[in-house]
Amino acid sequence: MRIRSTLQSALFAAVLIFSTSASAQLRVGVEASATGPAASLGIPEKNTVALLPKTIGGLSVTYIFYDEATDSTTAALNERKLLTEDHVDVLIGGTTTPNALAMIDVAAEAGVPLIALSAASAITTPVEGNRKWIFKTPQDNIVMATAVADYMQSHGIKTVAVIGFADSYGESWYDDFSAQAKTHGLQVVAKESFARLDSSVTGQILRILSKNPDAVLIAGAGTPSALPQKTLREMNYKGMTFQTHGSANRDFLRVCGKDCEGAFLPAGPILVADQLPESNPIKAEALRYKTAYEAVYGANTVSTFGGHVWDAGRMLEAAVPVALKAAQPGTAAFRSALRDALENIHELTGCQGIINTSPSNHGGMDKRARVIVEIKNGDWTYAAGQ
Repeated sequence: MRIRSTLQSALFAAVLIFSTSASAQLRVGVEASATGPAASLGIPEKNTVALLPKTIGGLSVTYIFYDEATDSTTAALNERKLLTEDHVDVLIGGTTTPNALAMIDVAAEAGVPLIALSAASAITTPVEGNRKWIFKTPQDNIVMATAVADYMQSHGIKTVAVIGFADSYGESWYDDFSAQAKTHGLQVVAKESFARLDSSVTGQILRILSKNPDAVLIAGAGTPSALPQKTLREMNYKGMTFQTHGSANRDFLRVCGKDCEGAFLPAGPILVADQLPESNPIKAEALRYKTAYEAVYGANTVSTFGGHVWDAGRMLEAAVPVALKAAQPGTAAFRSALRDALENIHELTGCQGIINTSPSNHGGMDKRARVIVEIKNGDWTYAAGQ
């Protein structure tokens, strides 16, 4: 009887272990701005969630999505719900810079890694304190600002005016571009700002035109950044105009229309995947995402913003199997191990660039993650890049 009881106990334990392993599940919380001024960015992010891996490292994956509505307070409230009610092991989100910044402290206090979807360097830099828990897939603004300054310099630009969002995104771009302007022999002759919901920037553009700059940089994102572009054209400005990678979507093209013709912007390679040279190291993965997205949502619907979510999925594919060697999902030990694994990714190919992270770099993208595109005939045209 004792032997039988021992065997039964052993069998029960084995079944329990197998059942626990078989039912182990990774819970991923995702939020994006599916509504509000940044909806043209957040909708492709939301759409891409359906394309993310259903299993990683032998685990089934559940994705739980909330709309943050382009509001930083809503972003933080959603995040707390994902952590306390949905019990997620990792977070993806923060479409806009203000939203991503609002999520940092909440994620760190809970000890849950966050992969942000906004570009400002301040989201992950410096990698200390609460930012040790924060990663991001978009290219740092400084990476893109350098590309813009390079292109301006190579095309004889000497003076530049900047008009940007009156928030952390616009300020981050101004700071990063101004630093690059100095090293590229460019003089910033004017700085203006506008709110995402403004209906007029006439006063700001008049002040810019009074300085007669060779080029104007519009440091905005999504459809609101069309307003300064259209106003410049209405006032017959003849210089070069540049947008940021925050405007790299088709809703921006639709709203801006003919007034965008001839404008330039830095972007992730996914935007012109078909036009990339065969030597570009991102081309194959960019086309893989483009094909997957457009098979579901239609031709010419892919955008760089959905690509940020795809690359977050790529990071999880690389990091989760490593974290599983230390612990199972649903535990603090697993979340800590996942943070460590996300911090040690090497030469991972995403649809936007090659991802490398380290204890001092949670952004991960370098100059291979950027191209310069020109808007021609209402579409993106590859102009320059790696």
